[in-house]
Amino acid sequence: MSIKIGIIIERADVSLGGAERSVFELMPALSAAGLKVDILAAKGKTESDNIHILCSSKPGKRTSLSTFSKELKKNISENQYDIIHSVLPFEFADVYQPRAGSVAETIIRNAQSYQSDFLKFYKKFTALANRRRAALLRAERKICKNPHGPVVAALSHYVAEQFKKHYNLDDRRIFVIPNGIKIKQKIDKAKTDKLRTQIMNKLNLKDADKPVFFLFAANNFRLKGLEPLINAIALAQTHGNSRAFLIIAGAGRSSKYRRLSKKLDIHNRLIFLGPVRSIQRLLWISDVAVLPTFYDPSSRLILEALSAGKPVITSSFNGASEMIVHNRHGRIIESPENIFILAQAIKFYTEQDNIKYASSAISEDGLQQKVNISRAAEQLKSLYTSILEKRKS
Repeated sequence: MSIKIGIIIERADVSLGGAERSVFELMPALSAAGLKVDILAAKGKTESDNIHILCSSKPGKRTSLSTFSKELKKNISENQYDIIHSVLPFEFADVYQPRAGSVAETIIRNAQSYQSDFLKFYKKFTALANRRRAALLRAERKICKNPHGPVVAALSHYVAEQFKKHYNLDDRRIFVIPNGIKIKQKIDKAKTDKLRTQIMNKLNLKDADKPVFFLFAANNFRLKGLEPLINAIALAQTHGNSRAFLIIAGAGRSSKYRRLSKKLDIHNRLIFLGPVRSIQRLLWISDVAVLPTFYDPSSRLILEALSAGKPVITSSFNGASEMIVHNRHGRIIESPENIFILAQAIKFYTEQDNIKYASSAISEDGLQQKVNISRAAEQLKSLYTSILEKRKS
């Protein structure tokens, strides 16, 4: 008999970000592992029988936790799922897998990403003025305090430690299941070559210049560390390195960062592409992925770069850094605020021999398979099975 899973997510829309995309990649991976899967969302649009939009008639883009909870309980009672897997903190779930990490850590690290000490303090102090964030924090505390609450499926050891630190959650209720992505096997070479030519032309580059492209992709430029990265690119250049160029993809507001690059006289080394459909295409033409983030439970960009065999530079505040060995598959920066160390990492990977060594190590160590969503699906299946066996006993 197949196990029937209900996965709760707030909005069924992959364009909103990595969390939504990850859930929609997880669904077919769990199905391939022999499970029956439905997605239960408050908002969104779908024509699939396996995706249920429960609050479409409610006004606004978002739905309160209490309203969504009522609709969920009604749906669950009618469909009799074996396991309820939620990315939101609902007490009636069997598995809580916060795609954004713990709410408490999110508040702290978001405040830390501001440059001004005053703003850091202000953002921490006023964090709970946001009613939705406050409701999420209360709900998360409640499920951790409840000894019969859901188990936490952490995307990384970093996330697991957050639940121990902020909520004193028992180790026995935490299961680390590293994040995974769908591995893209085919790349349209013609479109990829065309994109590379367009980027080269916009940067006034020729193949003879032997540029090294660093790819930064995110929607929240501040939180993901674009400002320190631009400063590090400038510092690397002052040390005589003229081969590093930065490709910036994402829906973040770019005006502040364009001004910074002009002030530092490196605007001719950056290109802002805005939102893109295919990160894989950009990774194909890039040499290194770089994300000196102030906070990320487990970045998709880093996992996708590893799946493409590309070296990575990221911070210790990224759970995906646990996938790599420092100085073998890439560089892990202790803090995104350490511009000098970040510049050193950039300088290191402008040498082709260093890039080739890291790429070979990624392949030799099988990192492409370690980041595969099918591996995460099998681990979740084992967790579901253990919960059901415990329930029977």
